[in-house]
Amino acid sequence: SATSSASDANNIQLRLEAQPAKGLKVAKIYTFTRGSYLIDVTQEIDNTSDTDVALNAYYQLQRDVNAPAGESRMVSTFTGPAVYTEEDKFQKVSFSEIESGKAKFASKADNGWIAMVQHYFVSAWIPPEKLPREFYMQKLDGSVDPTVRAGVIVPVPVAAPGSKVALSVPLYAGPQVQTILDHLALPKSEGGIGAQGLWLVVDYGLLKVVAAPIFWCLQAIHKLVGNWGWAIVLLTVGIKLLFFPLSAASYKSMAKMRTVTPRLVALKERYAGDRQKLNQEMMELYKREKINPLGGCLPIAVQIPVFIALYWALLGAVEIRDAPWILWITDLSASDPYYVLPVVMVATMLIQTKLNPTPPDPIQAKVMMMMPFIFGAMFFFFPAGLVLYWVVNNTLSIAQQWQITRMVESGGKAANDAKA
Repeated sequence: SATSSASDANNIQLRLEAQPAKGLKVAKIYTFTRGSYLIDVTQEIDNTSDTDVALNAYYQLQRDVNAPAGESRMVSTFTGPAVYTEEDKFQKVSFSEIESGKAKFASKADNGWIAMVQHYFVSAWIPPEKLPREFYMQKLDGSVDPTVRAGVIVPVPVAAPGSKVALSVPLYAGPQVQTILDHLALPKSEGGIGAQGLWLVVDYGLLKVVAAPIFWCLQAIHKLVGNWGWAIVLLTVGIKLLFFPLSAASYKSMAKMRTVTPRLVALKERYAGDRQKLNQEMMELYKREKINPLGGCLPIAVQIPVFIALYWALLGAVEIRDAPWILWITDLSASDPYYVLPVVMVATMLIQTKLNPTPPDPIQAKVMMMMPFIFGAMFFFFPAGLVLYWVVNNTLSIAQQWQITRMVESGGKAANDAKA
């Protein structure tokens, strides 16, 4: 075999040539472009024989099945191969499915791509449109670590005697930056390569339909402020304002529950031996005071999908990787090196617990007091960007809940004194 290279100001080309055999000269040319994560890979066939030659080109990706170093065992994004075709859309395949021989995915098409996905990064073979292709995934035997390979087979144009043919297939090997992936999806006439659906490799969890627009908003804010940390803060404020009426209804309901707590305790003492009568009197009390026992839960429940989607949007965004905020926070994708944000988050959760109605059951009350510390222990190892979101959200919630609680209790105290 022979190796040669050529370069100019923006490109480096590496040419690998196999030894001629059976009248064929085969070369593989890699072209690297400055500032681009696309690598053009060209298979070149020079037919010096006296018969037609039809060959297939194999484009393959290979990876061990071990979890990426440093990946959280509690919550992690998808790692493994994925296939996209216009007919079957985006399909993720787990390593276990490949190892067991039960993997199901689109195997033949005239469009689409195959990729190996990992948190923040992706490698994808993207053959030209309208060319027949066959996707495959296999367990690789004989390797030290359990390994799988995924690839695509594309036919090279038939080489007539004395002719030279070539097939070029680009390989994207780089970060899952939304703007780059969106650009690659454009047709060649607009500067892309027709990689439709490539943005789907970003793992937004089960609530992708909500998380993707949320990240689009985060990007828009970042363009204005130029700092991902402040963009997270402002996005959290915006979401909090969006749900302000629902939060207000929830906090108002909880504040009312606090005002009637003394009367609830009195009822439990009075009807300690008659549970049916106790429940009846409690319902009458709720009715008189116009309190819905579930009123504090339902408005919050409506917001949970949005908060989960925001969590996944921040977890999967490579744009947050190595992005600084202020002072000691130099990487929003890494945990706080001094654990300041997790400690502040625990403090805010304790304050929220104090603002909530005290559960009548002593055991339940103790569990509620322990919850901030349990969550805090988890968040000590979460990315700083995610903890920043929770800290800002909790702080805004405390301010809103404290104001509403103060207003409701000022009226509720007089009512309790009158009905004591």
